[in-house]
Amino acid sequence: MDGRKSDDDGQVPIGAGLGSSASLEVATAMALLSVFHGELPPLELVKLCQRAEHEYVGTRCGIMDQFITVFGQTRHSLMLDCRSLSYELLPIPVAVRLVICNTMVKHMHAAGEYNQRRADCETGVGILRRNMPNVLALRDVQLADLERHREELPEVVYRRCRHVINENRRVLAAGNALQSGDLRRFGELMYESHASLRDDYEVSSPELDLLVTQASACDGVYGARMTGGGFGGCTVNIVRSDAVTQFENRIKNGYKAETGIAPDVYVCSAAQGAGPWRE
Repeated sequence: MDGRKSDDDGQVPIGAGLGSSASLEVATAMALLSVFHGELPPLELVKLCQRAEHEYVGTRCGIMDQFITVFGQTRHSLMLDCRSLSYELLPIPVAVRLVICNTMVKHMHAAGEYNQRRADCETGVGILRRNMPNVLALRDVQLADLERHREELPEVVYRRCRHVINENRRVLAAGNALQSGDLRRFGELMYESHASLRDDYEVSSPELDLLVTQASACDGVYGARMTGGGFGGCTVNIVRSDAVTQFENRIKNGYKAETGIAPDVYVCSAAQGAGPWRE
């Protein structure tokens, strides 16, 4: 994410669900490599930073934040296969901007909620594998399979699994929509994703829901959803470039009127991944 005046440094807000921990890990690793004149393949750097999150922070995060921090490219989104670690760069149309709205409510992955969601999904995989031995992860499960074995799953585990299975389908559909320039469909999928994160995965918050609702009522907005680990943090919005100023004003005024909190709004563009500091 680039919401900066300079192309050479980053200003990722802390605790906003925008990958600040991954940014810090990657920046620290690259600085140490530079100081000690070391070299590390980019993918190994990504894996090392994820390991630091798991073993020293205690958050069993995925690899997406570290990956995009290293492999991101200007004006492109990145669709990552977290099993093979292959990825596809998808162009972001120049007619839109990424606008991040910060609820100013802090989220805490390490508090246990994030890890519990992952544990719920692993429980679901374990139960489904009894009848489907080839299942290694929820990506190997079709929605019809989940429904067929629904009675074997605790209700909460079923809903967590339903979110992940549907979200995987949405990601593939969103990639196709972005590739074809169908921003309307892409936005619809964003709203569907947020509803699933709110209802099935239960990682949203009243403040996040409010921002998404307010965004959906603004002209020039294709889609909105929470981003990051949830329980606060930010929403990401796809906004037509010529509507950004009006959107920013409406969100700032509307959110403060409802909550008494002044939100931060970052108008961004997708930026190049981490690299050496340039004077």
